Amino acid sequence: MSDSIEPWVREILRCPVGRHELVDRLNGAGEPVLECAEDCGGPGQRRQFPITEGIPVLLESDATTVTR
Repeated sequence: MSDSIEPWVREILRCPVGRHELVDRLNGAGEPVLECAEDCGGPGQRRQFPITEGIPVLLESDATTVTR
């Protein structure tokens, strides 16, 4: 999914809000995103951060909250 992100960078990326590990996912439109590996924002909620042109956008204002 986010193969263009260097492995050493992937190891250190964290959610800027909850400091959780981020995992690769696809959003509802089938686009790659990074998603919190743990609840973030409330029980059963996870933040998804867009990947724009291979660059993760880790801004809380650009995150989408999904229910898992």
